Amino acid sequence: MKLNGKSLIIVLMLAVLTAAAIWLVHYWSTEAPLGPDEDPTGPISDVEIKPQDVQEMVASNNRFALDLYSLYREREEGNIFYSPYSLLTALTMTYEGARGQTAEEMASVFYLPDDQIRWGGMAGLYNTFNQNDREYALDTANAIWPATNYHFLDDYFSIIERYYRGRIESLEYPADPEGSRLTINQWVEDQTRDKIKDLIPAGLIDPLTRLVLTNAIYFKGQWLTEFDQDLTEDAPFYLNDDQTVTVPMMRRTDDEAIFDYARLDDLEVLSLPYRGEEVAMTIILPDQDKFEAVEASLDLDKINYYRSQLEPQRIDLYLPRFKIETKYFMNEDLADLGMPSAFSAEADFSGMTGNRDLFISAVIHQAFAEVNEEGTEAAAATAVVMLESAAIMSPVFRVDRPFIFLIEHLESGTILFMGRVSNPS
Repeated sequence: MKLNGKSLIIVLMLAVLTAAAIWLVHYWSTEAPLGPDEDPTGPISDVEIKPQDVQEMVASNNRFALDLYSLYREREEGNIFYSPYSLLTALTMTYEGARGQTAEEMASVFYLPDDQIRWGGMAGLYNTFNQNDREYALDTANAIWPATNYHFLDDYFSIIERYYRGRIESLEYPADPEGSRLTINQWVEDQTRDKIKDLIPAGLIDPLTRLVLTNAIYFKGQWLTEFDQDLTEDAPFYLNDDQTVTVPMMRRTDDEAIFDYARLDDLEVLSLPYRGEEVAMTIILPDQDKFEAVEASLDLDKINYYRSQLEPQRIDLYLPRFKIETKYFMNEDLADLGMPSAFSAEADFSGMTGNRDLFISAVIHQAFAEVNEEGTEAAAATAVVMLESAAIMSPVFRVDRPFIFLIEHLESGTILFMGRVSNPS
């Protein structure tokens, strides 16, 4: 068959397109990294994930959670609330580019294991938390935002993409620092269902910014059995200084009010499950005048012991409805926990660029939680900004005084959120 010029062009175009399609199939079937504008979704499937590695990262997360709580109980007055998992994830992504003393300090603060264990563990947690078809919402997302035309090592980007499912998007910090800030903040807002807004304040991104690393986590769950709103009544909540405030007190006193509960020496513990029974709120309620002693002695071994003592029991439960919003600028906190060099001219993040030219200028963490008759909605986000250097009767569990609470993923044992309610009003 003879082809005219027009037909020949069409055939050649089809051949080129077919060759391109075959090349693309081959390319994406390999372990080639995702492009900088991709927003990767779905489970991490090309990483060996061992249950023991996941548990080691859970232990790291929970130990850091208690270390940070110990620091904040002395520094912060009033309510405390944060996501240790969000902080751990954002700063472990940062750690992947740390070297020398900077890496040693960060590994110590976050109890980080060796590469293969850490990578498999973080990938496993990502997969565990980002699943579909559940009776609650639990999502976490990672992104890094390098400066356009600033050199970063491909190996560093590959680690973030492969083990953290991190989106990589370049921004024009020198030309448009404010626009870059708004882009990052919008991503955080989208990932947290509008609960975390304006994470990075104005002025914190400047023309010398070279990299921002972010994590966002969002949870929304309904109680396994909801509280009846008609039973919620104003009631006193007793503060540590013998003052009281009036709060809306929710109530479960029905025959089906059966919870995992323990009465211990100076405190009570109760686990309040969400639908699906994979996540629960654990409430640690010290006895009157015992809060400071219980809080001072709180560590991971104690929490594990409290969990082991829980048994199903019929309980009259009273719990205040509350909302908490917090924001922390954490440079000094993390330095005091043991990683000062990361914030100084001595920082070594040469695993990111090949040179010792970056340091952390700010770590910002913002968190939100609302507890009501239906359930709990909680969100948190972390940003790491890097600059270029130059009995017979049912017991009554009345939460009418300061308490500590955790939101835990029960299967893995991960503390997703942790806080203290000193004043729910």
